[in-house]
Amino acid sequence: MRYTILLLSVLFLQCSTPKNLVGPKGAVNPYQYTSSKKVVVQNGAVASAHPLASKVGMEIMRQGGNAFDAAIATQLALAVVYPTAGNIGGGGFLVARRASGETVALDYRETASSLARRDMYLDAAGNVLQGKSLNGHLAAGVPGTIAGLFETAKYGNLPFAKLIQPAIDLAEKGFVLTDREAGSLNSIQADLAKYNTVKNAFQKESPWHGGDTLVQTDLANTLKRVRDAGAAGFYEGKTAQLVIEEMSRGAGIITLEDMKNYKAKWREPHIFSYKGYTIVGMPMPSSGGILLHQMMKMVEEKPLVTYGFQSPLAVQLMVEAERRAYADRAEHMGDADFVKVPEKALTDTAYLNQRMRDYKPGEAGSSQATRPGKLTHESEETTHLCVIDAAGNAVSVTTTLNNSYGSKTVVGGAGFLLNDEMDDFSVKPGVPNLYGAVGGEANAIAPGKRMLSSMTPTIVLKDGKPFLVVGTPGGTTIPTSVYQTILNIIDFGLRTEDAVYKPKFHHQWLPDEIAVEKSFPTDVRTALEKMGYKITERGSIGRVEAIKVLPNGSFEAVADNRGDDAAEGW
Repeated sequence: MRYTILLLSVLFLQCSTPKNLVGPKGAVNPYQYTSSKKVVVQNGAVASAHPLASKVGMEIMRQGGNAFDAAIATQLALAVVYPTAGNIGGGGFLVARRASGETVALDYRETASSLARRDMYLDAAGNVLQGKSLNGHLAAGVPGTIAGLFETAKYGNLPFAKLIQPAIDLAEKGFVLTDREAGSLNSIQADLAKYNTVKNAFQKESPWHGGDTLVQTDLANTLKRVRDAGAAGFYEGKTAQLVIEEMSRGAGIITLEDMKNYKAKWREPHIFSYKGYTIVGMPMPSSGGILLHQMMKMVEEKPLVTYGFQSPLAVQLMVEAERRAYADRAEHMGDADFVKVPEKALTDTAYLNQRMRDYKPGEAGSSQATRPGKLTHESEETTHLCVIDAAGNAVSVTTTLNNSYGSKTVVGGAGFLLNDEMDDFSVKPGVPNLYGAVGGEANAIAPGKRMLSSMTPTIVLKDGKPFLVVGTPGGTTIPTSVYQTILNIIDFGLRTEDAVYKPKFHHQWLPDEIAVEKSFPTDVRTALEKMGYKITERGSIGRVEAIKVLPNGSFEAVADNRGDDAAEGW
């Protein structure tokens, strides 16, 4: 289904439409654009959180770029048109399968400043200083996105300057806001006034409305410095100096050396098999790959298919796997560069079977009884994008500022929001973070350390070739949403759009409850409550993007209907 999002006056269009923003004849028009939730195409596909970003990625492939080029351009566009989570002031993870058959994983997660300290968010009595790890300058980790994009570019075909230009144009000449985006910006005006030292493009004395044009001149100039000087245009020189000046004004602790020393890291993907498929996920410091591995293997030998999609017994089984995996997350997972993460022990078949020994069909488990496993050996405002090309390159990327609009702090003169990823550390072992996740010593704050993440960019291979490219935002609900989406397709045989759109549920050990979306079936809720579960209704769970390779080789791209997400291709 395609629909026109917004249309300004003919006069405004004639005066303001940029020429050749991307592709011939100004193929991407930021003032009048349409959005597709599903496409079936032959040559390449992109699914992301915003129509303009998806269109940018598609047009880059039309101009000879591959899936890696499109992923870079899409991320940069999202940093402009989707400021709630798209970013250059945050970080992310990439999982990809190259046309050659090689699988790769790239970690550009933020790091703690060299001045960070274990108890930096505690008062003299050892109590958590509420909000310090969430809002304002002290909440920010050292950004990793730009470093990650330049690392990704080693697998692309096109010059980086070509990939970043659409984002520059969108920032400099502006784009039309949807009603949803305008409402989102209005909702943070008080926070922007509180946590910013220099007025920025997001602030407005009168309310934003759908149809307004957002121009971000400072951000455009920052992107131009990156275009002209490479990664050094961000981590050194004027942009870095602007970050340090912002830190000084707001008592932040990121230093020039922190910026200059940041490095993205290539990691070994976390790979496992499930019912004949190969699952390629992200390793530490993302918990996503291991959690997905644990949850899927815990149910692999159970009669899940015979229970039926979203039957009470199927949901119960999947919930009990979620409970046990998240209990292990709290105790054992952190940045593997700093702590020993017992990856092999956590995913050992005998261990996972033992973890499910006390599972009883039809009877609720308990998080008091289910503790982290005994081993003998080891914001939800994130955004996800999927890209695939005809050559066989498939890219799955999740990036984040953590909370919506990150720390709510824009770097004065540079125009980009800083993350609040420091909250993803265990600010105090045993104390829940923004998403209710409890952490332990493995995820304690340390200088230069990367905070534990839930991001779960994933690729599913069938016979060694891409079958699914999938991921979602959603904080701690990310791994469970990816888990459910994959099982919906592989086990329950759902159409891709149903696998994405059908209501989701979530359990993360603590709090001991099943969170469900409003549309979750009432009869299933009642049956689960009779088993002894506490059910809590909440807002949307995730915004899944998925691309499925059909038997004839076509690409079926589906963007979640929970937001302005859009799928594009040709």
